[in-house]
Amino acid sequence: MADAKRYSLCSACSVMTLALVALVSSPGYAAEKSGTYRIHNDQPQQVIKGLGFEIQSDSIGSGNAGMPEEVVAVPHDLTPAEKDRFYKEMLHGFRYARLAMGLYLRGNDAEQKHIVERYAGQMDDLRAMQNISGMEGFDVEYWSPAPYWKQDMTYYGGTIRATDPAFLNSFSDAMVDDLRYLQQHGLHIAQWGLQNEPVVGHPKRQEDTRNSLDANQSYATCFYTPEAYAAVLKVAVPKVRAVLPDVHIHAPSWDGPAGQFAAEIRKDPQLLKNIDGWTWHQIGHNANDQIDLRSKYMQGADGKPVYQNEFEYQPWDAKKIASPFMNTGQALMNWMVFENSPTWFWLHALKPVTNLEAAGYALGYWRPAGDLKANLRPGLAAGHWEFNPQNWNALAGFLRYLPWDSTRLAVEESKVEYDQRILVWRSKEGKLGIALSNRGTEPFTFHLTGIKEKALIGHRYTIAALDVGLGNKSGHAIDITVPPESFEFWTAR
Repeated sequence: MADAKRYSLCSACSVMTLALVALVSSPGYAAEKSGTYRIHNDQPQQVIKGLGFEIQSDSIGSGNAGMPEEVVAVPHDLTPAEKDRFYKEMLHGFRYARLAMGLYLRGNDAEQKHIVERYAGQMDDLRAMQNISGMEGFDVEYWSPAPYWKQDMTYYGGTIRATDPAFLNSFSDAMVDDLRYLQQHGLHIAQWGLQNEPVVGHPKRQEDTRNSLDANQSYATCFYTPEAYAAVLKVAVPKVRAVLPDVHIHAPSWDGPAGQFAAEIRKDPQLLKNIDGWTWHQIGHNANDQIDLRSKYMQGADGKPVYQNEFEYQPWDAKKIASPFMNTGQALMNWMVFENSPTWFWLHALKPVTNLEAAGYALGYWRPAGDLKANLRPGLAAGHWEFNPQNWNALAGFLRYLPWDSTRLAVEESKVEYDQRILVWRSKEGKLGIALSNRGTEPFTFHLTGIKEKALIGHRYTIAALDVGLGNKSGHAIDITVPPESFEFWTAR
């Protein structure tokens, strides 16, 4: 009897097992996608300073072709009320504004030695933007020095006139005078860089491509050999430090610590000591690069911070990225998790509706006055601006819930996922914050442990909705299921 009962139970178990196998194997069944994540409160990583943007405070042609005399600029073109809304609703939360010297600030003195405002009120607008938004200050970097210092006497392409000691001394004095001019107009200078993309504007390449499509991509540039770049830095950096002792000096706004510019800097130990960070340009790349190519991005860093200071989507990039919205937020997170970056820069706050590349470049659009030959947003009134959700919604949560000077915490992951990411920090006040992303096509559950806080409050961001409340979760171990195409932020009270 006992044997019969035992057989009956085993038979029942077998039937249940076969049924479970059939269920799991059925087309309609999907196992939960999940991972385990242990927060290490005793393993602080880098301090996250805050985020940056670039401001188009002067005209540039559509497709980056040309620098017209007509003033199409922001904040200049906005009504007073729209300026105030711009500063408070979009820019509040950013720490740095990238100021493109020779491009978006390109007026000159009579000798064309110094860069000044090109139209009345330009500096007043930049100062008001700084003060009302609450940002710390500007990342001042040249797209081109003033024309006097260049062989072709123009902002367009070419290179500097010489590298002899007398020239370098005068040239560096002029760049310091540019900094003093900004200070005299009330601008705070937080960062400084010698040259944006110093590989662009090679005189020979310009000649070769004068009648090609490349020739239309004309804006302020200046080509440097690695040797000339380091020679200018060697003379300029001590003078910049004398005026701005606490300024963050970065190089080379192109290929970080891994290329020839950094290699040339490393030949001079004193110059290397005065470089505070290495900057990359990672225009529209897949966020997976920060995982797969970490050794490339960190090569030669010498313990200095590594970060990117220009990110946007150009037309050829948009075709490669399935979801720019998700890729942008995960790129930010991956730079901070895998490259230990202290900051991250988006290219433009606003672009005019007349710039046909604006959708991939801008967090929002503004409408200049007058009759427009092209208009990406025909319903937008002159002097007004609006958000571009594809780009803005990906960053908005980080600006609101990731405070300046927060310390990233190490997280032990069961598996490093490409489509799901976690970023954990503790603010200066000691409050825990967690950002989660799900770039996948199905919900993903994060099984979290190591939480010391009594409760966390959740908020969700998607391309269609901002700051959706998710209620509270409590306990040292919690599960959070994030829907596809979403970012979530869970912060302590």
